[in-house]
Amino acid sequence: MKIAGETVLLTGATGGIGRALAARLARAGADLIVTGRDADALRALADPLGARWVAADLADTCDVEHLAKACAGTGILVANAALPASGDLLEYTPEQIDRALAVNLRSQVVLARLLAPAMADAGRGHLAFVGSMSGKAATPNSSLYTASKFALRGFAHALRLDLRPAGVGVSVVQPGFVAEAGMFARTGASLPRGARAVTPDQVASAVLRAVEHDRGEINIAPLKLRLRCALSVQFPAAAAWLQGQGAPDDSGRRIVDAQRASR
Repeated sequence: MKIAGETVLLTGATGGIGRALAARLARAGADLIVTGRDADALRALADPLGARWVAADLADTCDVEHLAKACAGTGILVANAALPASGDLLEYTPEQIDRALAVNLRSQVVLARLLAPAMADAGRGHLAFVGSMSGKAATPNSSLYTASKFALRGFAHALRLDLRPAGVGVSVVQPGFVAEAGMFARTGASLPRGARAVTPDQVASAVLRAVEHDRGEINIAPLKLRLRCALSVQFPAAAAWLQGQGAPDDSGRRIVDAQRASR
């Protein structure tokens, strides 16, 4: 699907990956709408790009519905917003669990439900969800985040089957660790031993490629991580055993500590 001239709604626009996506979508000729919680940050992002902006808290049910109404006529949804949701589940309050699942999963599902009918009526459109390689492989200290990304991946693939007859595409783009900007980069923590990162621009390029070529899933990560995730999908017990064989590495705990305030 061509992006030029299409109304594109981008969630999570003021984050590191979001800013890269906003710039690339604007350059591609999109009639861009950006959204996030911080109105001042949205205005500063949108004005130079010639984009519109709508402030919304995706943890708030009413805000999600208002956002969909304000962006009626959207031809492409790029659902990028997410919370880190890292750490031991036993440390979370029920309210924090609800917030993480609302932003990372429920808001994506509801926006798809509210925006897709007009796309189906038009016989064209695209829903692109930015997931994570955590949607394919479990890692320690990530049960809540992993749950949301496993669910998002399954939702995207099933919805793709449902909407294909109507001419509406659905994609999920799954990055590994992202350097330079984004939720991992903001922690200031080192990468886990042996890991390598991708850049926000690589993720943005993958999202545009998914939309333009109607790709069901694109995984943006070094080959080693993609192979480990493929192993985890087929043999989760073996993958978990292999994770425990390396030397102790406290990078995961440092990431959790840095993201604790985002719950």
